[in-house]
Amino acid sequence: MNTPKEMSRFQQRRRIAIAVVIGLILVALLTIRSAWDNDWTHEYIEDFGIGVIVLAILGRMWCTLYIGGRKSAEIVRLGPYSMSRNPLYVFSTLGAAGIGMLTGSLTVALVLAALCYLAFHFVIVAEEGYLENMFGETYSAYKREVPRFFPKLSLYKEADVLSVKASMLYKTFFDGLVFFVSYPLLEFVEYLQVTHVLPVLLRLY
Repeated sequence: MNTPKEMSRFQQRRRIAIAVVIGLILVALLTIRSAWDNDWTHEYIEDFGIGVIVLAILGRMWCTLYIGGRKSAEIVRLGPYSMSRNPLYVFSTLGAAGIGMLTGSLTVALVLAALCYLAFHFVIVAEEGYLENMFGETYSAYKREVPRFFPKLSLYKEADVLSVKASMLYKTFFDGLVFFVSYPLLEFVEYLQVTHVLPVLLRLY
């Protein structure tokens, strides 16, 4: 039977996949700029992106309320995990879309979300093998009844009482703040592009 150490290995792969995607994103964004000529359109997209990032951080914290410290110990089927087997990844993908919106380009937002989704797909497949071996039919039934990624709202079930690990909640919050670091970084990149320090190779709507 698999051990929690194997789950840690899968989680390490997840972190590596995320780091690779973020690295590729940052390199790409150095030469991409919004094609919207109207400043207000550009600014509205950026503002909406900040809202999406806030939603992503709150969503990740919501997931941690249910799963924090229990992922390798039991199958959680309440709260966000009643609608999707991987809601933490769903909200992280939303965060990637929010980062893309901070460039003022909806195309960049969609591309970043797609890249994030693909990276998580491979991690999810590996984790599913571990969980199926660990929990057997309990997890197999969960797989049959709840979508892998895109939430099915009609399945939502709430918990009457939650036992929360404060340390896990704090960690998720501070991890989520990384999304906000992208804002001043992308603003600085935009400044360097405007002043022609960085070349603009691609303009996207």
